[in-house]
Amino acid sequence: MGLFSRRSRTSKQVKATTLGDGGGGGGGGGGFGPGNDSASLNSEGSNMRSSSTGNSRIQIHHNTNRTSASSMPQTPLTPMTPHLMPRVNLPKPPDPSLDAAGYLRSLGSVRERSKIVTDKALRNTLNHFDVDMAKFPDVVSFVCGIIKRDFDPPFTSIPPHGRYQHFCVGGRDRVANLLATFPQNIDSTEKCRSLIDLFLVSVLLDAGAGTSWSFKSAENGRVYRRSEGLAIASLEMFKTGLFSGNPNNKFQVDKNGLRDLTVEQLAKGMQSRPGNEIAGLEGRAQLLIRLGNALSDKTELFGDDGRPGNLIDYLLAHPTTQASSTPIVVIPVLWNALMSGLAPIWPASRTAIDGISLGDAWPCSSMPQHTPAPTSPGLSPFPNSQTGTAPWESILPFHKLTQWLTYSLMQPMQNLLRIQFAGTELLTGLPEYRNGGLFIDLGVLTLKQDELDRGLENYNDHCRRTNTKGVEVAPMFEPSDDVIVEWRGVTVGFLDKLLVEVNKSLRKELNGGELTLAQLLEAGSWKGGREIAEVSRPNTREPPILIDSDGTVF
Repeated sequence: MGLFSRRSRTSKQVKATTLGDGGGGGGGGGGFGPGNDSASLNSEGSNMRSSSTGNSRIQIHHNTNRTSASSMPQTPLTPMTPHLMPRVNLPKPPDPSLDAAGYLRSLGSVRERSKIVTDKALRNTLNHFDVDMAKFPDVVSFVCGIIKRDFDPPFTSIPPHGRYQHFCVGGRDRVANLLATFPQNIDSTEKCRSLIDLFLVSVLLDAGAGTSWSFKSAENGRVYRRSEGLAIASLEMFKTGLFSGNPNNKFQVDKNGLRDLTVEQLAKGMQSRPGNEIAGLEGRAQLLIRLGNALSDKTELFGDDGRPGNLIDYLLAHPTTQASSTPIVVIPVLWNALMSGLAPIWPASRTAIDGISLGDAWPCSSMPQHTPAPTSPGLSPFPNSQTGTAPWESILPFHKLTQWLTYSLMQPMQNLLRIQFAGTELLTGLPEYRNGGLFIDLGVLTLKQDELDRGLENYNDHCRRTNTKGVEVAPMFEPSDDVIVEWRGVTVGFLDKLLVEVNKSLRKELNGGELTLAQLLEAGSWKGGREIAEVSRPNTREPPILIDSDGTVF
């Protein structure tokens, strides 16, 4: 058995009809059962059957192997694993009135600020979307159907959301296979450093690949797409030593390897060429080159050799880390290390306050807008308010890639070093197009007509610019567009609400337990967003709203 593999048992068989290609990126994987490797031809082939939602439009893809019976990786310290953890006081985010940039870069700000947009959604007062909360039960039923299809009650076998699952597409534990090639004198800490190196680069490359791109694995000759394809591509590039500047260790990522990277090398490694172009290639390459510079600058985090894996040493030596039977790391410490260490990699065009780049944070018209404090009560546009609205209040933070990275980096540290993490409840659902598309395709959110028309015109302009022909036309916007920012803010809040309702609906099957948000993302919402997209747009399997991606957000 592999490092993270699970013992197999006989799986349930059902009659089903093949649907075809999978799609989507940026979240959990699909079905990874033994004998399911043929599904990896198109990321994840799947089958269809009607769900029990009572909505004839909604169907659930059916895999012939339940995930709990597969060789999909198991994380021993899943959020539902019962274990005693000492009480840990979590640091509070900075006071925004004193340090607005520090607050908006904090993990705690994501949920707090998204709540403002979510509250507007619940009142159906969004600027760009109409909201029909009567359709929310359809989403709950759809997601519950997927979870019950793929996992056995009480669902404790659902792993937390993370990049690791993508490396196991087709039932192959490629990470365990990689570690098996290491010399016997390599200890668990060094193995974990290597996986942190791999996972960090792989997550940063995990933005939407586009509909035309695919990757043919040198390992088995199979073709993979989207998130799974990006994972396999990053793994195979890692194994060649493309990201390493150390001739004595190709299985690492370091400052020299990344700073020497060229767009041409990345294009070759990702098999991007005419007819098989990956979206945002140049943006991805520049992101990794800037990462090399960041690894060089932050020696206190990444060591003198500039390796992401040296974060382990930083975390274990941090004064807040508790050394009990297993180390307990406080999530805000990992978060702050990633936000600080990776700050220089984001494009200069991103939102900034006082010269400090905020990363994945954007102005949003649904947030409170800046109003200068009145000089006298008689001149106040808001006579009942005591102070004006500060400029920072109009900005909505997400930090999706950093959150995806946090979810993913915890996995090897939990498994190889038995590190526990306090404060995982601070992490939010990932505001990306699969999770968000779920609520559009099932009718909770509908783009307003004016915005739909504008988005369709953007799509037509994109087709003219790129000399492509639209197959299934959908509205398109840039990541900074107010439509996208509002959509992402609502997605964060709706995923929290979805978790509550799914746990209520599955109360009997959970038998006193509860799914965590990380498990919902892995087993339900992201997978559901991908599968409903396959039904709604069977030719492209694209989300209901397209992102004109630069390779650094989605």
